[in-house]
Amino acid sequence: MPQYGDLENKVVLLTGGGNGIGAATVRAFAQQGAIVEFCDLDSTAGRRVEVANQGSRFTRLDITSERSLVAWIRAVAKRHKRIDALVNNAAIDPRIPLDEMTAAKLDKLVSVNLRPLFVTTREAVPKMKAGSIINVASITFHTGPANMSAYVATKGAVLGATRSLARELGPSGIRVNTVSPGWIMTDRQLRDYVNADVKKLIRRSQCVPDLLQPEEIAEVILFLASNASRAITGQEILADRGWAYS
Repeated sequence: MPQYGDLENKVVLLTGGGNGIGAATVRAFAQQGAIVEFCDLDSTAGRRVEVANQGSRFTRLDITSERSLVAWIRAVAKRHKRIDALVNNAAIDPRIPLDEMTAAKLDKLVSVNLRPLFVTTREAVPKMKAGSIINVASITFHTGPANMSAYVATKGAVLGATRSLARELGPSGIRVNTVSPGWIMTDRQLRDYVNADVKKLIRRSQCVPDLLQPEEIAEVILFLASNASRAITGQEILADRGWAYS
């Protein structure tokens, strides 16, 4: 993994750090010597990640609660006096056909995938100086899979928010970018969705057929948090091995 000296002792705030891409990102920042404050709803997974990564601190949190989310960020800011990077990673991706979509199901997706991004950004920005915000979206915004319209809509909204926030926060020296991962081989994806046929589809659709791992997305996030990417803001980075969209 590349080493970014400027990330040492930087304070990183991350949502959804208990599993998958989030856990890999906590580990990646910890290996850079960063101070990683992360939350997750899964206490067992979160504690496991915390124990395995020196310099990380886990807080069990339901990010759909604005009050809880605000209290956590303010506690982090009080503890460290600053926030250097924010990674909005937490999300859910249920498969819901249109005829099964209800207002409650839609609201649930928005309450996890979109609303917390605005709360975390609003609360973190006053404690940031020339910092970096990295939002995690998905290539599904480009591929448009069936039975995921609400999820895809929230990820499209993340891209729109990134572009507008980059313009709004740029004068303060804060960069805002999005990482859109391809199909990542997390434990949950392998358990629930990825079978032999799906692996064939992935390999056929990618320019480079190797299956994507969470650690590879974490490396992209590290880059965007570091000074090595200081010229980049308002962008979407497609980390998908060159998926064929047409």
